[in-house]
Amino acid sequence: MKKMVILISGNGSNLQSILEACESRRIKGSVSAVFSNKANAYGLSRARAAGVPTHVLSVSDFSDRESFDLQLIKMIEAYTPDLVVLAGYMLILSSAFVSHYQDRLLNIHPSLLPKYPGLHTHRQALKNGDTEHGTSVHFVTNKLDEGPIVFQAKVPIFPSDDEKAIAVRVKHQEHAIYPLVLSWFIEGRLTMREGKAWLDNKLLPPQGYARK
Repeated sequence: MKKMVILISGNGSNLQSILEACESRRIKGSVSAVFSNKANAYGLSRARAAGVPTHVLSVSDFSDRESFDLQLIKMIEAYTPDLVVLAGYMLILSSAFVSHYQDRLLNIHPSLLPKYPGLHTHRQALKNGDTEHGTSVHFVTNKLDEGPIVFQAKVPIFPSDDEKAIAVRVKHQEHAIYPLVLSWFIEGRLTMREGKAWLDNKLLPPQGYARK
């Protein structure tokens, strides 16, 4: 059975959707461990409730970022994961970390990339008067939120919406599409080759998989 290690920083709602997908066998793999850079991240409680080992590693405990990343890699490697999953992990990963897990590192970002990389995506969508927003699952590369997109899901923005309303709508989509994409990888259907995403040996378009 293929193994995943998941990195979180907060509530862990995407982690919960992944754990439930593994339990129901929608993902035919397992979560071996959950790591967080925040000791008070609620997602750690979700992992413990599911019987998954947890670890906390804080940047402030290390003299420099390189030492932190090397220790994080060392601890993750103890679980020999097939896939490393970012689920609301709020640290920017070093090039050393990304290179170590090249082609087996996935992230979910709350915007329709390439729009709004980084933080406060819902706020930016409202400020710019967008009528739609969404979320993107992508492979991670050294450029922030610029790795090849695997899947996007769109949501409408209504005139009465605030950031919270949009966030709820986007999360609902994230909980559906992230486990699906992870299942593709675990089953060997999804790969990253030469900097591009492939599904069932077919090159995915720039905005990822599109339902027909």
